Amino acid sequence: MKRNETPLMPSARVDEARATGEKLARLRVARRLRQSDAAARAGLARSTAALIEKGDLGRTQAQILRYLDAIAPGVSLLSLLQGDDPSLQMLAAREATQRVRALSKAELEKLDF
Repeated sequence: MKRNETPLMPSARVDEARATGEKLARLRVARRLRQSDAAARAGLARSTAALIEKGDLGRTQAQILRYLDAIAPGVSLLSLLQGDDPSLQMLAAREATQRVRALSKAELEKLDF
């Protein structure tokens, strides 16, 4: 029988679990893997992968580590948490790069003091 671990955990730990899940999701996106493909590689159901990425406290450490290994073989959990993976750094650079357009005449007039 599954237990809801959330009420038993301090809110800071719940936030850490959520952040770990988000980092796993970002790493998967950075490696350009679909969630279903990563789950299949890890031997998990896609719904379990979704729960891992949401930071569900009911997932086991083994499931999380298998999922990490399916996404990025050889990458440690510590490396994931520190954001050392080059694919994560490239994803951050892609997200930071935005196209700049010229302002319209009306927008320029609004900025004129």
